[in-house]
Amino acid sequence: MLDRRFIREHPEAVKAAVRVKGLDLDVDELLHLDSEGRKLQHELDQAQARRKSSAREYARADEARRAQLLSEHAELDAQLRALREQLAETNEKLQALLLLTPMIPWAGAPVGPDESANVVIRTVGTPPEFGFRPLDHVELLERRGWADFARARKIAGERAYALESDLVLLERAVHSYAIDALVAGDFMLVSVPSLVKNGPLTGSGQFPAHREETYALPADDLYLAGTSEVGLVGFHSGEILDHRSLPITYAGISPCFRREAGSAGRDVRGLLRVHQFEKVEQFVICAAEDAESDRWHERLLGTAEELLAGLGLAYQVVEVCTGDMGAGKYRMNDINTWMPSLGAYRETHSCSSLHDWQARRANVRYRDADGTVRFAYTLNNTAIATPRILAALVENFQTSQAQVQVPPVLQPYLGGRSLL
Repeated sequence: MLDRRFIREHPEAVKAAVRVKGLDLDVDELLHLDSEGRKLQHELDQAQARRKSSAREYARADEARRAQLLSEHAELDAQLRALREQLAETNEKLQALLLLTPMIPWAGAPVGPDESANVVIRTVGTPPEFGFRPLDHVELLERRGWADFARARKIAGERAYALESDLVLLERAVHSYAIDALVAGDFMLVSVPSLVKNGPLTGSGQFPAHREETYALPADDLYLAGTSEVGLVGFHSGEILDHRSLPITYAGISPCFRREAGSAGRDVRGLLRVHQFEKVEQFVICAAEDAESDRWHERLLGTAEELLAGLGLAYQVVEVCTGDMGAGKYRMNDINTWMPSLGAYRETHSCSSLHDWQARRANVRYRDADGTVRFAYTLNNTAIATPRILAALVENFQTSQAQVQVPPVLQPYLGGRSLL
């Protein structure tokens, strides 16, 4: 959400952001409602002042004048009710549009309608070459008894999976590896709820635009979060933080749930696109300074790259274009990891700077050194998400005997085993 004054003073910049992000938002209607709301508020304030003045006069008036004032009070009360109703209706419409208003993207973001306009800014590592016919992860896992897709679908439907045996241990190892790296970087571990209210989903930007992607539990008025970012944005909602507590750096750990849509195919096979997954998320609340946000963006992105490099996986860093980054993003970089079965790099991490877009929605503020209360900036990036990264690991490090070589950084978490 953007500051109303900014929208009034920079309508063309907002319209340009709406256009390049491919959103359906009438900025002129938003400005009209904002103007109408301010006009109604002024009229309401004046009517309330007249009502208070009339009440004071009534206390001093004689009986004849009091009779007149009672009639005027009835008219003023009716006017106040009408103005309050009009103002509430106008503000409700205005708020609905404000929640759809995008963050202005940074000047370096590629302009384009979708992922086809994303730009690879660097490639790190070399995809493996096999002297045998490599298996895709589904074939390998089923041959080894490391996953059961058929029985999982029997209990949970399509895009379900059940990890078994060594792959469960590998998943635990990967998460422990990421957690240890974040703890070493002074991130605070938080195991956040996956069951969340409407407020945190609105605050994080998931609602209202992406409501259809979220699992709902209507009997309890709760939802299943698709990332711990939702809970971490909500953690400090409604608070005024001390500037000395910033930056706040969290490593959010949670199961995640997403109603992934789309047709079936090789790109959704097995572990690549599922409804339930585990993730360690990097999340930062920092001071409202562009340079500070940029510094943390590079830090979060660098941490994810270090984790992938440590695993020995080839990857690409992508500058995400305006039409693919989402409404709330100021800047977004994806990291795509090499998937041999696809012969392509596939997204495993997403690093985003949102400036104060989330903080305004969730009312996360801080008092700076001068005593001024300001909205904070927020950022996030994946540290590790499974099971997709498991698909990359077993495919990239498979042997001709359908075994998997364990990257050295994971061996301490697997009792020193070098081969699964």
